[in-house]
Amino acid sequence: MTDNSDAAQQLRPGLWQTINERYPGSMITKESYVSLARLRKPLRESRLTFVSTGGVQPKGTLPFDTVHPVGDYTFRRVPSHLKPADLEIHQLKYPTAGAMRDLNVIFPIERLQELAAEGIIGSLAPNFFSFIGYNMNPEALERTLAEDIAEAVEADGADVALLSPA
Repeated sequence: MTDNSDAAQQLRPGLWQTINERYPGSMITKESYVSLARLRKPLRESRLTFVSTGGVQPKGTLPFDTVHPVGDYTFRRVPSHLKPADLEIHQLKYPTAGAMRDLNVIFPIERLQELAAEGIIGSLAPNFFSFIGYNMNPEALERTLAEDIAEAVEADGADVALLSPA
């Protein structure tokens, strides 16, 4: 017999409750889901961008504010043609030792470049986008940062965005 209850359908039962307990005020609910958009054309014909909470940015750009008590609500454009040697991480909220050895662990820029070169992805958008995931004001995250990134992704002409937490 298959259990079709709400708890059985969740990746991890009690996830939303755990998030709301750990991050008071976030008020994440199952009703907060946003439906995923379907691709309008095959991936091999699509322009892809990447959005990450990894705090990755081009060397020499303004560092993220990693010590502000409520977080940094800005993002950085990361030109998609760059190599890991051109990038750095400004992030204190997760261990970065593995990422420092191979940035592709959290920001797979070379892997995405390879997929585009092989024709699996049609092309890469001019920029990828990165911000720091430590943001304690969900409204500012949604109304400022998320909307700003969405506008930048759209301006770059991306057909699809790959989103990844660090």
